[in-house]
Amino acid sequence: MKLDNALIIVVFAIFFGGLTPLSAHWDGLKKSPRPNIVVIYFDDLGFGDVGFNGGSAIKTPNLDKLAAGGINFNNGYATSATCTPSRYGLLTGIYPWRNKDAKILPGTAPLIIDINQITLPKMLQQQGYYTGIVGKWHLGLGTGTVNWNEQVKPGPNEVGFNYSYILAATQDRVPTVYLKNGIVEGLDPKDPIAVNYDKNYVGEPTGIDHPEMLRLRWDHGHNNSIVHGIPRIGFMKGGQNAQWVDENMGDQFLHEAQKFVQQYHTRPFFLYYAMHQPHVPRTPHQRFVGASGLGSRGDAIVEADWAIGEFIKTLEAEGLLDNTLIIVSSDNGPVLNDGYKDQAVEKNGKHTPGGPFRGGKYSLFEAGTHVPFITYWKGHIKPAISSAMVCQIDLLSSLATLVGIKQKVGDSQDLMQVFLGKKKVGREHLIIEATSRTAFRQGDWVMIPPYPGPAMAGDVHIELGNSKEYQLYNLKVDPGQLQNLAKTNQAKLNELLSNYNGIRGVQSK
Repeated sequence: MKLDNALIIVVFAIFFGGLTPLSAHWDGLKKSPRPNIVVIYFDDLGFGDVGFNGGSAIKTPNLDKLAAGGINFNNGYATSATCTPSRYGLLTGIYPWRNKDAKILPGTAPLIIDINQITLPKMLQQQGYYTGIVGKWHLGLGTGTVNWNEQVKPGPNEVGFNYSYILAATQDRVPTVYLKNGIVEGLDPKDPIAVNYDKNYVGEPTGIDHPEMLRLRWDHGHNNSIVHGIPRIGFMKGGQNAQWVDENMGDQFLHEAQKFVQQYHTRPFFLYYAMHQPHVPRTPHQRFVGASGLGSRGDAIVEADWAIGEFIKTLEAEGLLDNTLIIVSSDNGPVLNDGYKDQAVEKNGKHTPGGPFRGGKYSLFEAGTHVPFITYWKGHIKPAISSAMVCQIDLLSSLATLVGIKQKVGDSQDLMQVFLGKKKVGREHLIIEATSRTAFRQGDWVMIPPYPGPAMAGDVHIELGNSKEYQLYNLKVDPGQLQNLAKTNQAKLNELLSNYNGIRGVQSK
């Protein structure tokens, strides 16, 4: 893009979008067009599941190559230890605990993003980007009562995406169909879809009633409608021709991601490639079965790594890699047994999905939100390992800066210079969340307030971080959070508690 054209865009934004030019960040943009932006978002990938963070049991050569050629943030965070809240934070730049509806949603939940609020894709869309999502959505659809047999909206297209190809919720939840721009793909009008999360439909088999139909047995919470031999959460009937084939999902989303960049690269584009791996049910294609030696969870990670490699090849073939900023992370930390008897625990061996951290998905301990985090931009980012604290909610304000505007939204901070490796200091503090509970990191310290309830999530066998007492840990010397310093360092505890309450709007006692 020539400078004159770039300035026209900024002037247009000032008068018609109410945005302020940020001239200090235009030096690099004067020399080349604004970059394409791709966010690759894993589902339940742990800090230690990847080679670039020291994992050796599962081979991730394509991710490792991105990390080696970009910045590997060893203090990168999701906002939440579960999926829906993290995705809400990523797209809105707002802490999910500020939205009472930002919790793990059923497949019939209404859209929880206000169609009038600014979002990451909407901000980029307003700056001339063509925006797309391929993969998992799980932020609700419609306004409360969805008719799956007509166009479903509001959804991704109403909050800033020009193009959407999604699964509505999760692979283990109904409806088990793809939606393209709000329309169920391949639906036969003579076989309409019905979905209910409270009551089954007459004559429809479930995992409880018909175990003989199952090729993957449920362990807990996944015993409702059976689709292709896999019991799901929720009840569904109809839509036989539209139902996905689980083993083909990785290939399907890869194909859609490749097609998106091939079709829309004549203008700057933003792609949110929301992968379904390694969330349950883990159903890697036959090509990857046995690839990891750790069972289907490990195989699903190998499959996802391969897909990323193929996607990168597409960027190279289209001549786009040199001008594409790629960001890789995960919505939350790892979990092994998450509802199916897939031998993830039995075949895990000595592999540590959470790396050096304690806890996992659902947990306030570090492994719940301390996740893999890479930024890569060939020729623009100097390879490095960064200890700067960064969070996914910071992408909105940061990427606004990258495209030449000042757009401070909610809790999102402008860390673009950190993401580009030009500064080494990131966030000073961060509130993390897990199933409506919150904790606070400041510098090297983490404070977890007292919470009632069990210390361990019985079904998934993960420590939740609950305790009757305050917890205080120094991650620099104790990344595994084994030594609670709350009683021996009362001054530091009070400091963190005061700052935490200030952000939360809670009156300190």
